Amino acid sequence: MAFGTQDETDEVMNEINMTPLVDVMLVLLIIFIITVPVMKHSINIDLPRASSQPQHAKPQTVRVSVDAQGAYYWNESRVADQDLARMLRVEAARDPQPELHIRGDRDVRYERVAQVMALAQQAGLRNIGFITEPKRGP
Repeated sequence: MAFGTQDETDEVMNEINMTPLVDVMLVLLIIFIITVPVMKHSINIDLPRASSQPQHAKPQTVRVSVDAQGAYYWNESRVADQDLARMLRVEAARDPQPELHIRGDRDVRYERVAQVMALAQQAGLRNIGFITEPKRGP
């Protein structure tokens, strides 16, 4: 046993451990390898221009109802069969065209509702919808 000498295993390490630094560099290299091709292969898109002008008012909605007896109603007022086609043509000529909502009674013959659809199509109306009531619980 020697008193003034140190064993070789007790020596202080004077070098920096490079392993964590190499690990970080490899992770950064992988990230750059993945992201660089994504940035180079971009797609040219012609984006629309936004304006600060107010939008035009939404077109009005026209409701045509058919009651159980087959009578037509234009926005809750009774209309004769021969006047309905003329009124639909007037609405189709407007710009923008109004939306046509058709409400048919449950007990009316489907033929009467189909006549309204045919007249609207002949008049040139494009936005046609049907109004129904939601189903009640079980």
